[in-house]
Amino acid sequence: MTRTNLIACLLLLISSNVMAQFTVGTQVRPRAEFRNGFKTLNGDDRSPAFFIEQRARLFADYNVEKYRVRINFQDVRVWGSTNQIYSTDPNVVTNVYEAWGLYRFSDLWSIKIGRMAWDYDNARFLGDLRWAAQSRSHDGLVLSYNKQESGFQLDLGGAFNQVGFEPAMLSDTYYSGVNNYKTNQFLYLNKKMDNGKLSLLIHNDGRQVAADSSLAMRQTYGITGTGKIGGLKVGGEAYYQGGKNANDIDVNAFLISGYIQLNAGGTPFTLGVDYLSGTALSDTEDRAFVPLYGTNHKFYGYMDYFYVGNGHGQGGNTAGLIDVHLKTKFNTGEKSNLAVNTHVFQSAAVLYNPTDLSIEESKYLGTEVDLVYTLKMHDNVKLNIGYSQMFAGESMELVKSTGSSDSFNNWAWMMIDFNPSVILKEL
Repeated sequence: MTRTNLIACLLLLISSNVMAQFTVGTQVRPRAEFRNGFKTLNGDDRSPAFFIEQRARLFADYNVEKYRVRINFQDVRVWGSTNQIYSTDPNVVTNVYEAWGLYRFSDLWSIKIGRMAWDYDNARFLGDLRWAAQSRSHDGLVLSYNKQESGFQLDLGGAFNQVGFEPAMLSDTYYSGVNNYKTNQFLYLNKKMDNGKLSLLIHNDGRQVAADSSLAMRQTYGITGTGKIGGLKVGGEAYYQGGKNANDIDVNAFLISGYIQLNAGGTPFTLGVDYLSGTALSDTEDRAFVPLYGTNHKFYGYMDYFYVGNGHGQGGNTAGLIDVHLKTKFNTGEKSNLAVNTHVFQSAAVLYNPTDLSIEESKYLGTEVDLVYTLKMHDNVKLNIGYSQMFAGESMELVKSTGSSDSFNNWAWMMIDFNPSVILKEL
């Protein structure tokens, strides 16, 4: 093919993609962490940890009038955890974070299918977990109705999971070896109004019961709303969970949350409370609400003592949580700010003396203070520096079963986020 013919073919290709947009972008996000009582209490036999974890992503997004395709590759590793010269290494995670296609049936209806993040409202129950280096994504589909003029959105989503590769899958669909749901369905409704919004979520997930081939189905019903009353911004959430957990035990749990935000001279002050029901030693059913697929790091203290990959409770149960918090953010410059969050934690379930179960112990677990400094170094470069301190109560020992409440528990971190993208073609 001559150079002239090649140029002509390229011009024909470009001209045929009217209203097309092709975007490519990348992210490099190293984060250094000093952990000294992070997630659980310190003890005499435990020394601090220090490491640097890095996430790198490369994505491409092609969007035309009738359809859109997005692929997002990521590499997650701790510095030095792999050999300098290697062909395979178990200490690195390289995978596809997103790989989905979206087809628009009309201006109102579309379907999205593939590997994607489900991130709704404030990410309390369905969130993309963007703080974690690996984040969270689902293999599934979402049918959407979105009428922007009236501010109404309806999403119907679902997934069916299995392990293995073809051609070995000839019989049975028993799901094992992966900490995930077997099946998942949800209905999400959202209505935007002049002074706020209101959302409804109906969610069902089925977990494979280890003892047999049955599925334990757990249902979650939630309502979320935000609005303004005078100069105050207010918000609230209520969730109920029923059905069965993965151990085929009856679930009867709830979450109630609310906040009030006052803006004083450009500085917001938010006072809120989260109540997540819990299971006591004396309970015969599972009364612990589980924010299954939410971004929990965002809500219950940045030191991740609760609901982030570690348990808290007695006898293998989750004790639930009462979190009274005060949050604010001060501008420290034209491109910088300092966020200050204070949490006072209590157990929602009754706690007992482990040597005498007739004695009830204090529900107070501790107080956590989180500081985060943010500096916008460039349009696509951001620096974060954080420090957190846990002032643990004696009952924290009961729900963590390790370490001492008298120990010094803190966490410090620094993260820089390079996140540029570029539109290669727009016609």
